[in-house]
Amino acid sequence: MVGVGLIGTGFMGKCHALAYRAVSAVFGDVAAPRLAVLCDTPAEAAERFARQFGFARATADWRDLVADPAVDLVSITTPNRLHSEMALAALAAGKHVYCEKPLGLTLEEAEAMAAAAAEAGVVTQVGYNYLKNPAFQHAQRLVAEGAIGRIVQFRGIVDEDYMADPALPWSWRCRSDEAGLGALGDLGCHLVSLAQALCGPIRTLCADMQTVHATRPMPDGTGEGPVENEDVATALVRFESGVAGMLTTSRAAWGRKGRLAFEIHGSAGMIAFDQERMNELQLFQAEPDRSRHGFRTILTGPAHEPYGAFTPAPGHGLGFNDQKTIEVAGLLRAIAGRGRASPDFEEALGIERVIHAIARSAREGGGWVRLDA
Repeated sequence: MVGVGLIGTGFMGKCHALAYRAVSAVFGDVAAPRLAVLCDTPAEAAERFARQFGFARATADWRDLVADPAVDLVSITTPNRLHSEMALAALAAGKHVYCEKPLGLTLEEAEAMAAAAAEAGVVTQVGYNYLKNPAFQHAQRLVAEGAIGRIVQFRGIVDEDYMADPALPWSWRCRSDEAGLGALGDLGCHLVSLAQALCGPIRTLCADMQTVHATRPMPDGTGEGPVENEDVATALVRFESGVAGMLTTSRAAWGRKGRLAFEIHGSAGMIAFDQERMNELQLFQAEPDRSRHGFRTILTGPAHEPYGAFTPAPGHGLGFNDQKTIEVAGLLRAIAGRGRASPDFEEALGIERVIHAIARSAREGGGWVRLDA
């Protein structure tokens, strides 16, 4: 039985805990993990959340968690600046690591983490749970089967409005030494993960970035704090296959709550998807009879694995947390020697190379940047 140590109890920490609690009930072939240690600060919060989430022990020191022999797998759901130090310590201790994205604040940190993971020879996984959506996985199958012909273009957008309000107080998300990149590191990386899963590696790009709100009011009312990273980023990309694409992201897009949308155009049709309607896929196929042309809405159901593991009723829908349960199932199978976890640290590094190349292009005036194979 795999012993889990969870660091962090915010949005993603709770999401991890729910997935660990649900995975065995949903997937009968996955043994339930042992919830060994939970870490948060202050200690009182750690104790409270350990009881709520079902962990056997609580601590306020993440190093204590990593060193505990009862912990085989370390889940990292902390603010971005802590990912690298925690993951490197866990890898050095021979633990498996499940880390939320991005890997590190900088590309150099991400490269060091991927190298350490390869040397440690343990299982790693990074939290790109949108890849696990049965609707998205069906889109991958349709593309692979040639349902829309030869791929000619990818267009993607990921928008949220959690920093659209200029009156929103300054926070760690505004600091490059705390958050790293802004919209690219928080949102754009998810879009890159989907784009590359459908179209293959991105090899060249040119980009632009914008900070919509240059300053934000300090929480203590002492004035304004500078926003050091981007609110908006857009890139033209060229995939290794030759397919052209466009990627755009914003954390200041009023009205958008979780819009992770794409269109993939082919020579014989197209597929459209939007995470705000995560149980639907739009398919257009260019039939010879033009009187029958139109989009078909595909509602996910048991025919789209692993939807049926959650419910036998098509069209009833899965949710965000269910994607995390699918992700955890793959991770635990990999630890048990059945398959591999994906994306692992090396694959996640490939995603982060793209977002950092976007930032580099934008900072250097929008010129084309090539990513080495």
